[in-house]
Amino acid sequence: MTLQIHPIDDRLDYARQIVRGEAAALLSVADRLDQSFLDAVELFHRCPGRICITGTGKSADVGQKIAGTLNSTGTRAYTLDATRAVHGDLGMIHQDDVVLALSLSGETEEIVKLLPSLRQLAMAIVGLTSNENSTLAKSSDVALVLGPLEEVCPLGLAPSTSTTAMITVGDALAFVLMRMREFTHEDFARFHPAGSLGRKLLKVEAIMRQGAEFRIAAADKTIREVFAQEKRKGRRTGAVVLIDAEGKLTGLFTDSDLARLFEQHRDAAFDRPICEVMTPRPITVQVGTRLTDALDILRNRKISELPVVDAAGKPVGMIDITDLIGLVSREEADACLRAAG
Repeated sequence: MTLQIHPIDDRLDYARQIVRGEAAALLSVADRLDQSFLDAVELFHRCPGRICITGTGKSADVGQKIAGTLNSTGTRAYTLDATRAVHGDLGMIHQDDVVLALSLSGETEEIVKLLPSLRQLAMAIVGLTSNENSTLAKSSDVALVLGPLEEVCPLGLAPSTSTTAMITVGDALAFVLMRMREFTHEDFARFHPAGSLGRKLLKVEAIMRQGAEFRIAAADKTIREVFAQEKRKGRRTGAVVLIDAEGKLTGLFTDSDLARLFEQHRDAAFDRPICEVMTPRPITVQVGTRLTDALDILRNRKISELPVVDAAGKPVGMIDITDLIGLVSREEADACLRAAG
């Protein structure tokens, strides 16, 4: 489609035309996907090495994005700069690798020059192009043909529709492979340890306090005995987990509970069993619970500590609300702190 330049007061309408133009192009590309897409996916899935993605200019930028998406969803990939490749970087390619070559015209000089070497060095070549009659398409084991695309740039020159289409097909490849590999939330978290999304997908045992940082005592002991035994070093939660004779969690006593006894001058309570003033049957989560679910419980139930128990109901750790700082967004952590009072 040809976009007409609008008067200055119609900039928003023009912007919407651009977005709609690219969206319409994507619908056309979706309709053109055929058996060759399935063949490419099968090649990638069977690839014993890695996916090598090569291109030049904006196609190289697209390749970086596709490689990142593949790596984060369970398919190993890397990029190869087509210009540097002929000066030694071809050594990156292994015979078990499959190459994904990107060229809208299919006649990009650097890519065409690389094809004979890629044929010798790699397991197979998948070409992503708009021209089914191009050198790239004819030289590839599988050609993913986008079909004719008109750039939405006012001059029809700057890569826009074409790069959007390439990125989208790259996403489609990655996510179909993701399904084939049965890639899970836990796998995603394992590959994203530094991202807020990945951290929320972690299991509670990855951050719960345990060992010297986890306070636990018998419920039939007195308050004085419980706190007299607390001489361990390390961070400690603001709560003591209380267990019965079988080692199962039976209650929770927090530092706030202790402060209230002092405020109410209930000195005699310190020599009484702690079970008399504990919170019986506190809210818990089991080992294996996702951090995001634990976060929802802390926020919705307005609590600061969340004991973690095993399948038998025995305590194994504690999620403290302060541990969420830095692990989730500042807004989420603040919301939990405000809810807990």
